[in-house]
Amino acid sequence: MSSFRTIEISDPNYEALGFRFLSVKTPHLRGRGDICLYVPPDTEELGELPIYILLHGVYGSDWIWALKGGVHSTAALLMRGGQIKPAIIAMPSDGLWGDGSAYIRHEAHNFEQWIVHDVPLVIKENIEAAGRNSKLCIGGLSMGGYGALRLGGLYPQLFQAVSGHSSLTKLEQLTQFVEEPLSEYLPCPKPDIIDVLLANKSELPALRFDCGESDDLLAANRMLHEQLKEQGVQHQYEEFSGGHEWPYWQKHVEKTLRFFDLHV
Repeated sequence: MSSFRTIEISDPNYEALGFRFLSVKTPHLRGRGDICLYVPPDTEELGELPIYILLHGVYGSDWIWALKGGVHSTAALLMRGGQIKPAIIAMPSDGLWGDGSAYIRHEAHNFEQWIVHDVPLVIKENIEAAGRNSKLCIGGLSMGGYGALRLGGLYPQLFQAVSGHSSLTKLEQLTQFVEEPLSEYLPCPKPDIIDVLLANKSELPALRFDCGESDDLLAANRMLHEQLKEQGVQHQYEEFSGGHEWPYWQKHVEKTLRFFDLHV
């Protein structure tokens, strides 16, 4: 029996490139949410594949990691070559509020629970390659990096690993990208990533993040790295050439996939 009132799933007769699409109605969104999935071919009988949740940035939706980031192609290449084990790549929308929901609780919508509760549950209930014991990892870019780091820190028991690319590290940085005033996102418990991670310092999943050397968020990411070092929080931090742009994320999402594979 489904945990959701309504679910629509794409027809396998019309799917291509390993994509599946789900739309599900949930009280947390007070409506429907969309999820794009990459399910590796011929894995239905394996069951309980790990689920790697990738969160998008502002302006985007469930399709963007695949159709601008090409993550399915990167994942398929790594899996075919035996460099990572088969896994489901889950790419949910952020709830489509304003320019970006930040994956937090708003007054009338709980975008946080949409990601940590609804997305894994609907996949486990409806995708044959997944199962009750499928392990979870979470990553993202920009606003999605903020969401991944924050939700991974808030719910460490749910995730095996967390990865962020070009991540916002404070909610207030969102004002560089969105037209909605910061007041519409507040109050938000622990809006700064460092506070979330330190609150669950002893329980954190495996943690990594990176940033481009030409990215306006570089200083913020360096500061988070230094703060975590000072507090003795184990993590990986890397910098690479590039800015806040899709060519950077297309190239470095492979590091997220490899990192997740090490921890499931």
